[in-house]
Amino acid sequence: MLIKRTQRQRSDAQSRGSIAESLSAQGGGLDRRTFLRRSGLAGGGLAALSALPTGGVRKAEAAMAGPLSAGATVKKSICTHCAVGCTVTAEVLNGVWIGQEPSWSSPINRGSHCAKGASVRELVHSDRRLRYPMKLVNGQWTRVSWDMAVNEIGDKLSQVREKSGSDSVYWLGSAKMTNEGAYLFRKLGAFWGTNNTDHQARICHSTTVTGVANTWGYGAMTNSINDIRNSKTLLFIGSNAAEAHPVGMQHMLESKEINRANFIVFDPRMTRTAAHATEYVRIRPGTDIPVLYGMMWHILKNGWEDKEFIAQRVYGFDDLRKEVEKWTPEETERVTGVPGAQLERVAKMFATVKPATIIWCMGQTQHTVGTANVRASCIALLMTGNIGKSGAGANILRGHDNVQGATDVGLDIVTLPFYYGLAEGAWKHWSRVWEVDYDYLVSRFDEKKQMETPGIPLTRWFDAALLPKADVAQKDNVKAVFVQGHASNSITRIPESLKGLAALELLVIADPHPTTWASLAVEAGRKDGVYILPVATQFECTGSRVASNRSMQWGEQIVKPVFESKDDLEIIYLLAKKLGFADKMFKNIKVENNLPVAEDVLREINRGSWSTGYCGQSPERIKAHMKNQHKFDLVTMRAPKDDPEVGGDYYGLPWPCWGSPEVRHPGSPLLYNTNLGVMDGGGAFRPRFGIEREEKLADGTTRKVSLLADKSFPKGSEIEDGYPEFTLASLKKLGWDTDLTETEMATIKKINPANPDAVSWSLDLSGGIQRVALKHGCVPFGNGKARMNAFGLPDPIPVHREPIYTPRVDLVAKYPTLPDAKQFRLPNIGFSVQKAAVEKGIAKQFPLILSSGRLVEYEGGGEETRTNPWLAELQQDMFIEISPADAADRGIKDGGWVWVSGAENNSRARMKALVTERVGKGVAWMPFHFGGWLGGADLRKNYPAGTDPIVLGESANTITSYGYDPATGMQEPKVTLCQIVAA
Repeated sequence: MLIKRTQRQRSDAQSRGSIAESLSAQGGGLDRRTFLRRSGLAGGGLAALSALPTGGVRKAEAAMAGPLSAGATVKKSICTHCAVGCTVTAEVLNGVWIGQEPSWSSPINRGSHCAKGASVRELVHSDRRLRYPMKLVNGQWTRVSWDMAVNEIGDKLSQVREKSGSDSVYWLGSAKMTNEGAYLFRKLGAFWGTNNTDHQARICHSTTVTGVANTWGYGAMTNSINDIRNSKTLLFIGSNAAEAHPVGMQHMLESKEINRANFIVFDPRMTRTAAHATEYVRIRPGTDIPVLYGMMWHILKNGWEDKEFIAQRVYGFDDLRKEVEKWTPEETERVTGVPGAQLERVAKMFATVKPATIIWCMGQTQHTVGTANVRASCIALLMTGNIGKSGAGANILRGHDNVQGATDVGLDIVTLPFYYGLAEGAWKHWSRVWEVDYDYLVSRFDEKKQMETPGIPLTRWFDAALLPKADVAQKDNVKAVFVQGHASNSITRIPESLKGLAALELLVIADPHPTTWASLAVEAGRKDGVYILPVATQFECTGSRVASNRSMQWGEQIVKPVFESKDDLEIIYLLAKKLGFADKMFKNIKVENNLPVAEDVLREINRGSWSTGYCGQSPERIKAHMKNQHKFDLVTMRAPKDDPEVGGDYYGLPWPCWGSPEVRHPGSPLLYNTNLGVMDGGGAFRPRFGIEREEKLADGTTRKVSLLADKSFPKGSEIEDGYPEFTLASLKKLGWDTDLTETEMATIKKINPANPDAVSWSLDLSGGIQRVALKHGCVPFGNGKARMNAFGLPDPIPVHREPIYTPRVDLVAKYPTLPDAKQFRLPNIGFSVQKAAVEKGIAKQFPLILSSGRLVEYEGGGEETRTNPWLAELQQDMFIEISPADAADRGIKDGGWVWVSGAENNSRARMKALVTERVGKGVAWMPFHFGGWLGGADLRKNYPAGTDPIVLGESANTITSYGYDPATGMQEPKVTLCQIVAA
C-alpha cells in the first residue's frame, strides 16, 4: 500500500492479505489517496482501525502471525515520529524492506497508523537521503571519505578545545536517537568535559520536566494514553492530539464515546481536536495560568476540592488559595477573554465528574512561563484529587519518538543520566558505574566549577557564540557545534542564528538529511568549516525507545544502513576513538566492527539508573514484550500473571521498574498510585525536597511543617504513614538490614567505606536497598507530599506574567515578566525587551498575536517528512491562518500570497494565507515544520545536489522573537506579535 502506483506490479503468488487488499475488496482497485481517505488520514483524523471492515481486521491479524510474502521475514520496530509508541511491522526479503503493516498486536496502536506512520518505509528508501560524508569547500559541497571526515573533525575539535576550552564545543543530540544512542552522546559530552549537551526536549518539554518534577517527584506523564479510556472528563490545554498524536486520539475518543466523557478543549484556535469537544474554551494565547486559576476559583467557592486528598498528600494549599482568590470571574475574563459562567461549568465537570485528566503538549510548555503553566495544571489535578488514579493524571504527550527516553538517559544540560544532577556525588556515582576514576573526569573539564554547573540551552547556542565574551560564563564563547539529529529551524530567532552560524569555526551536521543547518549555513555566507555526516534512520539500527507513557520498547534493525550512512552508536564510537578516550568510555561495552552493542549499552544503563527505575528493564525483558505484544490487555496494558515469559508485567515495563531485572518488578503504569502495592506497580509522591520545612507565620514566629504524607501509603505497605527515602541507616533503624545479602552489604560498604549508613537507594549499585524496601511494601524513594508551593522555583506559586511581546500593554504593569537575570551562563533580558516593546509601541506596529503548531502530515523541523513524497503531496505550501475579519481589513484573499513581518530583526516571510474562523480576530497561526525559504528567497540551491526536500517554505521561527523561561531556557514560539499584508 506504500508503493507508488506505477511500481505496483505484484503477482497473485505475492498477494499479502494486507490492509490495502482488505479495503480494495469493497470494490475496485485501491490507490494511495483512496487508502488515506478511507482510513481517515488524508484529513488528519483518526488512524486506520475504525475505518476497516471487521473481516479486514481478522484477515490482517491472522496474516501477521508470519511473513506475508514467500521467503520474507517479519521484523518489528517503533514509528520514528510522535511518541505514542506505535509498532511498525516490516517484511524484509533479501535485505530489502518490501512491505509494512501497523502492528495489530500492539496494545498501543492495535493495527493503526497515522499518515506519517503509514509512510515510514519511505524514510529508508528515499532517494533524497545523504549518501556519503560531505564537506563545504570554497562554498561547494564536496564528497569526502568517512576516515577523512572523522580525522579532520577530530583535529579541528581538538584545536578549538586547546584554544578556547572544552565548553567552547556545543554537542547537540537528538530525541530521534535510541536510548542507547542518546546515553552515549551524553556520556561523550562527559568524557569531552562539558555540560553543553542538549536535545529536543529543551524546546518541547523541559518546562514539563521541571514543573512536574518539582510538584510530585518525577517529570513525566503519570498515566498512559490507554488509561485515558477510563477517564470521565478530559481537559486538553495546549494539545491538538488529533493532528499531533492521531493514534493516541483514538483512545481518547473511545473514552468520550464509551464513558460519555466530558471532552473539554482550551485553545486559542478551533483545532481538529476542538472539533470533537463537548465544551470548547477559546483563550487568549499566553493566559493558561489565569484560565486554570479561574477554574480553581469556582472549585474553591463551591467546595468541590478534594479535602481529604489535600490534607493527606499535598503541601502548600493555603499559599495557593491566596493566589487563586485574586482570579475572580471578572478579572479572569478581563485577562483571558473567557466568560465566568463557562469557566464555572467547566470547573464543575472537572472537579465532580471523575476521574478527570489534563492532557497537554507544547501549547502549554513553550512559553516564558512554561514551567509555571505546567505547575498550574498539576495543582488543578492535586486540588481535585485527580492524580495517582486510573483515568486521572497528567497525560503529557511528547512529540518525538524517544524524547522521553533521551531526557531520562541524561542528554541534558542540567543533569547526568537519570536525573542525578551535576553535584560531586552524582559524578562519583557515574564514575563508579563507568569504572573510570573520578579525578580523570574532573580533569576533562575546564574547571571543577563548570563540571557542576548547568550548560547552555540549545535555544541560545547562537547567543553563546555572539554575546561579548564577558557575558558568557565559561572560558570562551561557543566556537564549534556538533549537531546529530536536530533541526535548526525548530529554534526561535532564525535571523540571529544566521549570525551565529557565520561566527562558528566548525559546524558538523550528522543526520539522514542535510537539514536547514546546512542551507542556512551557506546562506549565512559560510564557504568552509562545515561537514555533513550521513546517519542511519532508526529502522536501520537496533535499540530501545520510550513512549510518552514511559513504556520502553525494543526496535529491531529492519535493514542495514543504506549508502554510506552509519548508526548513531558507531559515529559516537569513531569520535571517541579519534579524541582518545574510547577505551575508557566503552570499557564495559562490547564493540563489533566499530559498532557498540546496543544490548550492552542498555545493561550499563540498568546498572546505573537506580534513581529512575530503568534498572529492571533488561534487553531480554523488553524483547520478550515485543515478542508477546498480543498478551497485554488493551486498557490495563498488563499481561496475565501466569504467563511464563511476561507474566504480570505491564507493557514496556513503564518506569520506575524497580530493582534488578531478577526482582521482576512489573513496571509502574500509573505513577503515585497508592491503590496498588509497590510490587504491583503502585507508588507514592517522592519527598525530593526534604522531610519538613520551616515556615514563617504572620506574627513573626516560625513553625516546622512535615513534607511527608499523612496516613496515606501504598497498599500493603508495612509503614502505614509517610517516610523519607531509604538508606542503609533507615534499614538498620527498622531492623530490615538483616534482609541484605553479604554481597549486597559488601557493595554498599565499598561505595562509601567511611560512612556506609549514608548510602541510599539511588546510589546502591547492588540494588539491595531497593530490593529490601520492595519486600516490605515500600517505595524506595519514600512517601511524601506533592507541592503546590514549589519553593526554590522563580515563582513558587505560579503567577501570570504577560508574554514578552503582548498586545495587552495595559496588563504589563500588573503582570510583568520576571526581572533580568543571569541564567544558564547567559543574561536573560526578557524584562528589558518587554519594557522596550511597550515604550516603542510595538503592539501598534504588529497588532496580531502569532502562534504556531503542528500538522498531521509533518513533524518537527520537517526536513525528513517534507522529503517523503507521500506526505509532501498532502501539504505543499507554507501558510498562515488569519481570521476573516483581519483578512478583510488587509485586503487579503484566501490562498493569496502574503508577507508576514515580525517584531524583531526586521524579519519577514512570504507564504500563503488561509482565511479561516479557526482563529479568532487578532490571532494568527502558522505550522512550524517548514524551512528552505528565508525572507521570500528559495534556498534550494544551498542543499547538496539531490538532497533538497520536495517541499520548501518559510520557517515560522523566522518571525518568532526573544523570550525564555527562567527555570529551563525554554523558548516562546507560541506567543509573539506580527503584521500581515498582501504580497
